Amino acid sequence: MTDPVAEVVSLLKPSPSISKLVTGGGRWLVERTELGSPFYCAVVEGRCLMTIAGREAMVLAAGDFVLVPKIFSFTMSSMEAPPRGALAQRLETSPGVFRLGDPEWPTEIKALVGHCQFGSDDKALLVSLLPEVIHVHGEERLMALVRMINEETRADRAAREMVLHRLLEVLFIDAIRSAASAKAPPGLLRGMADPLLAPTLRRIHANPGRSITVETLAKEAAMSRSTFFDRFRKEVGVAPMEYATRWRMALAKELLRDEVAMAEIAERVGYGSTSAFNVAFSRHVGMPPGAYSRAIAAT
Repeated sequence: MTDPVAEVVSLLKPSPSISKLVTGGGRWLVERTELGSPFYCAVVEGRCLMTIAGREAMVLAAGDFVLVPKIFSFTMSSMEAPPRGALAQRLETSPGVFRLGDPEWPTEIKALVGHCQFGSDDKALLVSLLPEVIHVHGEERLMALVRMINEETRADRAAREMVLHRLLEVLFIDAIRSAASAKAPPGLLRGMADPLLAPTLRRIHANPGRSITVETLAKEAAMSRSTFFDRFRKEVGVAPMEYATRWRMALAKELLRDEVAMAEIAERVGYGSTSAFNVAFSRHVGMPPGAYSRAIAAT
């Protein structure tokens, strides 16, 4: 059966932008103010502090991996940070290798850091289904994937871009799998951790064109309508039909980009006619599908 997590990552279309090796010594601080790109970091040696806007500071130690799919302002610093506003010490010692803090100070931290872009036109919706921050420790597969991305970025090998795209997809999926649990915030991961809701989510993704209602979904989940509705909204964060509609519109955007015929799109995403699809798409996206297609062609 279709895997919703794999589909979300695939539609996000993560692509590489920056990958670098960062070392630091002494007191140092770097600050990012919503650069517009997802961020990940794997700490190879030592420790540092990471503070994401609106959250408590996290201590990152060797073996820690952090993925921030959403766009946040944050700082990273030595365990004893310099005063805010102090002149940042940052030196590129070789291509893709940066030194933070006093260059004469012994190296106290080594980390692999990367930024990427999402190619999806509906990335805000898709990212909203993922955790805001993923922080895991001791997952060697994630550390190995980050090292491979860093090495591939530096190399000039055949099919380099394709390899980087695939490695990023695997990195995202592995990070999401590592973080998946009932303790995750409401969203796709928490829904997939619920044994009664996971089959429902898989069915929605596997066959978005079928006719569904809250009643049919509740019956398939062997729950009353009200119990199913409340449980779905609590665990996934949105009502069942809202989730289904969002997913259908994300797929419709992708099919429009691939220049699939309008009648076929309407059928594939669960609308009985082109006119019904036009109305739903316009309400959800803010413009008719034809106008959306023309906007894509013009970019």
